[in-house]
Amino acid sequence: MFIVVLSHIFRKNFVGITIFPFIFLRNKQDQTNKKLINHETIHLVQQIELCILPFFVWYILEYFIRLIQYKNAHQAYRNISFEREAYHCEGNLNYLKERRFYSFINYI
Repeated sequence: MFIVVLSHIFRKNFVGITIFPFIFLRNKQDQTNKKLINHETIHLVQQIELCILPFFVWYILEYFIRLIQYKNAHQAYRNISFEREAYHCEGNLNYLKERRFYSFINYI
């Protein structure tokens, strides 16, 4: 995992994004935010499980399905199965040690 700070590129509502093997953060101080890093690391594991490219295809397709379903971009994003797992488990810093493969499926 590599953490990269890109404060000039991110919009205000984005704090971080993970594109294997990188975690891109908007603010340098977020490198010490254990909850945020855990959230983004969960996405790294999800990407590895799905061999990276299929993860992004699934993510984008599910986003558009949720957008049709909720008619709200933020609600659509928060209800993507990958995001639901990451948000639900980000506070458990031991989650990745306990996590079973393909656990995101439980959040569909």
